[in-house]
Amino acid sequence: MNLPNKLTTIRLLSVPLFIIIYLFPYQETGIQIPVYQILSTQISLLDIVLFIIFALSALTDFFDGYIARKHQLVTTFGKFIDPIADKLIVNTALLLLTSTHDIHIVIPIIMISRDIIVDAIRLVASQKNVVLAASYLGKAKTMTQMIAICLLLLNNIGFASLHIPMDQIMIWLATVISFASGVDYFMKNRQYVMESM
Repeated sequence: MNLPNKLTTIRLLSVPLFIIIYLFPYQETGIQIPVYQILSTQISLLDIVLFIIFALSALTDFFDGYIARKHQLVTTFGKFIDPIADKLIVNTALLLLTSTHDIHIVIPIIMISRDIIVDAIRLVASQKNVVLAASYLGKAKTMTQMIAICLLLLNNIGFASLHIPMDQIMIWLATVISFASGVDYFMKNRQYVMESM
């Protein structure tokens, strides 16, 4: 297994670790989580650990693709597992944040639905030997998602003391961009889906 695939596998394995750490019943088991004051924001050690896991996952997403392209280490396994690992860590974080009422349920519904539709269009296109590249809106969606989730995991650090709900602003912005990119993707590639109607 080459380095990019190892990084992708690590990202995949970080998902169950993220879930266990997020959902573990600390209070019920009598475990006290230290809380720190950082940039006028109360952040627990648990928040920091979850942020580190998510941030490292995001970094491996960048580096595995970069290394694979630069050193011509692109493999079928990598093409298969990379998008799965990406969506698993992001969608897991969104669902967990929903479970603790940090974000509205509409947000993961829109984002996950968008990903399913885009993946379905890509699958149909690939059967016709057409590779559909990611759009700028798709890349903007990913960037705003990552920023929003990081802010949510760190209790809106840097903005909480200013009474600016930047974490909510960013996650709703990511949702709007996600919806727009899904519509844009469908409209640009609808011929692959509609041709046999």
